Amino acid sequence: MTDMAAQDRDSWQVPEHRVDAFGPKAHRHALVIPIINEGERFRNQLRRIAAGDYPVDIVIADGGSTDGSLDPTFLRDHKVRTLLTKTGPGKLSAQLRMAYAWCLREDYAGIVTVDGNGKDGVEAITAFCDRLDQGYDYVQGSRYRRGGGAINTPLSRTIGNRLIHAPLMSLAGRHLFTDTTNGFRAYSAAYLRDPRVQPFRDIFSRYELLFYLTARAGQIGMKIVEIPVVRSYPRKQPIPTKIGGYRGKISVLWQTLQTAFGEFCPASEPF
Repeated sequence: MTDMAAQDRDSWQVPEHRVDAFGPKAHRHALVIPIINEGERFRNQLRRIAAGDYPVDIVIADGGSTDGSLDPTFLRDHKVRTLLTKTGPGKLSAQLRMAYAWCLREDYAGIVTVDGNGKDGVEAITAFCDRLDQGYDYVQGSRYRRGGGAINTPLSRTIGNRLIHAPLMSLAGRHLFTDTTNGFRAYSAAYLRDPRVQPFRDIFSRYELLFYLTARAGQIGMKIVEIPVVRSYPRKQPIPTKIGGYRGKISVLWQTLQTAFGEFCPASEPF
């Protein structure tokens, strides 16, 4: 690593966290799973991932779970390489900053991210890795692409995504997207390290980082692709989500608008 790269890394703002490592690095790419109190939804998902034997090292980014779902023996038995537990402030974006910084310091070539609530078809993990290996810097999963699936998606989610979020992110990112609220995605290490991006800033605390990384890729000319994925919501059961009520939806809309108007771009870089 060059001296300049080391200096950039030293300036990263990453929340305080604990690292529990269960094994050595074995793959070029990491699979980051952010989670907080997802119980059996997460455990069943991890069982599917372990059974699939995908070409990734599994990294859990815990926001402070208290439900017992992250028992170390269970994680080790299901091929988890590392459990990162955030002890500092912040929500999802802070968990992702913690995990992405750790993965870059471990010299992974790319990072795939999937939510830990069991909604996503994990079979697409290999397709994300293939696109990274083909040189793509940002790979967005879309349930609306041919070959994908939007199963039992609540109408409010479809309207918000298709008519508001995706159009705004497409305009801001100068690239046509169809499913920008979907957390199933991948980034190259080169994208995350690019000085025009600077994702390791405390300004990213809630959902801002997800939206910002969508828009920023196109703004700086990174190689982008959307691929089909399946996202399935449980039928006649509570929606597994951390965005609750009107206040949560308004907060997400505000973060989307902030992203669209370039509020998160580095001060030293043009929008």
